[in-house]
Amino acid sequence: MSAPRLVVGVDVGGTYTDLFLFDEASGVARVHKLASTRGQEAVGFADGVAALAKLADVSAIVHGTTVGTNALLERKGARAGLITTAGFRDVLEMRRRDRRQTWGLTGSFVPPIPRDLRAEVPERTLADGSILEPVDAAAVQAAARRLHAAGAEALCIVFLHSYANPANERAALAAARAVWPNAHIAISSDILPEIREFERTSTTSLNAVLQPVVGAYLAALDDRLRADGFAGEFLIVQSNGGVMSVATAQALPVRTALSGPAAGVIAAAHIATAADFPDVITGDVGGTSFDVSLIEAGVPALAAESTLDFGLVVRTPMVEITTIGAGGGSIALVDAAGLLRVGPESAGSVPGPVCYGRGGERPTVTDANVVLGRINAARPIGGTLGTLDAEAAARAIGRLVGDPLGLSVTEAAGAILRVANARMAGALRLVSIERGHDPKRFTLMPFGGGGALHAGALLREVGLARALVPRFPGVTSALGCVIADMRHDRVHTLNRLLDSIDPAALRAEMDAAAADLAALLDRAGVAFTGRRVEHALDMSYVGQTHTVAVPLALARDGAGPLDHAALMAAFRGAYRAAYGRLLEGVPMRVLNLRSAVIGERPKIDLLSLAPAADASLAAAHLGERQVWFGDWRATPVFDRLALPVGAVIAGPAVLEQPDATILLDPGHHGRVDRFGNLIIEAAP
Repeated sequence: MSAPRLVVGVDVGGTYTDLFLFDEASGVARVHKLASTRGQEAVGFADGVAALAKLADVSAIVHGTTVGTNALLERKGARAGLITTAGFRDVLEMRRRDRRQTWGLTGSFVPPIPRDLRAEVPERTLADGSILEPVDAAAVQAAARRLHAAGAEALCIVFLHSYANPANERAALAAARAVWPNAHIAISSDILPEIREFERTSTTSLNAVLQPVVGAYLAALDDRLRADGFAGEFLIVQSNGGVMSVATAQALPVRTALSGPAAGVIAAAHIATAADFPDVITGDVGGTSFDVSLIEAGVPALAAESTLDFGLVVRTPMVEITTIGAGGGSIALVDAAGLLRVGPESAGSVPGPVCYGRGGERPTVTDANVVLGRINAARPIGGTLGTLDAEAAARAIGRLVGDPLGLSVTEAAGAILRVANARMAGALRLVSIERGHDPKRFTLMPFGGGGALHAGALLREVGLARALVPRFPGVTSALGCVIADMRHDRVHTLNRLLDSIDPAALRAEMDAAAADLAALLDRAGVAFTGRRVEHALDMSYVGQTHTVAVPLALARDGAGPLDHAALMAAFRGAYRAAYGRLLEGVPMRVLNLRSAVIGERPKIDLLSLAPAADASLAAAHLGERQVWFGDWRATPVFDRLALPVGAVIAGPAVLEQPDATILLDPGHHGRVDRFGNLIIEAAP
């Protein structure tokens, strides 16, 4: 076990930057929340850490970032060039022949690398790995010079079937490096050595688009922290829920997509399992979005592939997260058809909701909560906004929502929340009911600054069993940064019938992958409490396009048999779990081997966050105010962090803390468990 340390997790979102500091020696935790400095994230980042501790005293900083995700969604990445096999220049635009609008011909797609920055060179590798035509090095260098002259800041090389044999790509890389002026250059066999041409081209291209942007951001951030006296570990959260070094993140920035939300899911799994609620659906309500993920038996679901926006496909392991534009800053408007819509456009942190007084003129979900008394205008979360302007929020809601719909200001604010809640409920149903899960079996874990304001409505609309609000819901993603393990993944395409797989050769491939990934952990220079290795196969019946993940539990850590019978039994179990039946008599195919090595980092004992032994319900009571629940009601207000273990509060009630506000609806009650979590259930 390593010596006790001071660890800070930082989650930079579109509206707020959240920080969670944990002192491993004393068990003391501190939180901080401040408005994000869009375009100058490093400034807000460093200022936030400095508000919690002296940088020289901090042992490790772990960062969840949306810089890469935002750059892709807003199409503000770098200009990149692509060199590919002759005849395959247009793979990025052909995609899978999908359409933005399923039932129409409208909509367009702008590829991440434009056609004039995509070049072809003579070469050909066959699907079995044999080289039919060696790459023309002179053609590669000519193409690289031409792409750089045309404005490309980064270069990627993607050749046909390089997953089977990367020799031509590696030769092209050596040739291109001799003429390319910077380090932003990569080949697909290093980014994604996996079958499927479009997905490999898309992932490699998006990595190239992000390299200059994310690389410059992390370099500036690292320089600022070091200049201010920080000398510890600086780690970046990956989209798979693990962490990586800054150097790895700069080389593989595509792995940072959705890293902030992924950290929140990791924290939720840890909190829920400790509280004995291992089956959870998370609902992270930030300033811009509502992020939903399903955790079953304490394990977050991982997806092998995600689509960040139409046509922007990333095939790298990611915590499976569904995102909609329904956060606190989501703008409410009445459209041309006279319908009330909420989101996906957000006011962000600048100008922010109308009540912030920063120039925002269009009402948001936060404005509605302020007008209805659910958010305390005199004491908003974050502590950096002063007093919120409830009157300005009411005027904006009345002018832009109430008047067009013939509603009073109060009715219009209530309508905004009903529409927002309906959108959130739809996302919860998507990951539960529509995937065969009974919501009554799951606990909702609302977090983010606004998640617990909507918990009661979501319990009613979706039929979930209960809600579990973490001790510090507003900074849950930052907490996830602190406890996330270091993880590295690798995929290797086999594309063989199961009967033709040599178990000894498969074992050797697994061992080699584990050794290479373990070396990445070693190079990070991070102290771990333990390590573990995981392997899985992507398998299907012959003739099927989609695969199922088959964990190799029998073969983990070198224990147990690895033979055809064990592999067949494992596949049949995974396939039956996914589809409910087997296809008897159909041969089985092994497409990919997936390997992961996890370096386990110290976990927080959540009891250290529990309420003080001398806490009392009477001391936590702050008074009451009028809150709208279909009518105005005198509602008790409590200091959530001052509530004692075992306290039970009947709704309606408002619980306030520096990083979030919790709303207990009429008919619900909240109970404080031994960790300080709040369990919300329907009153008996």
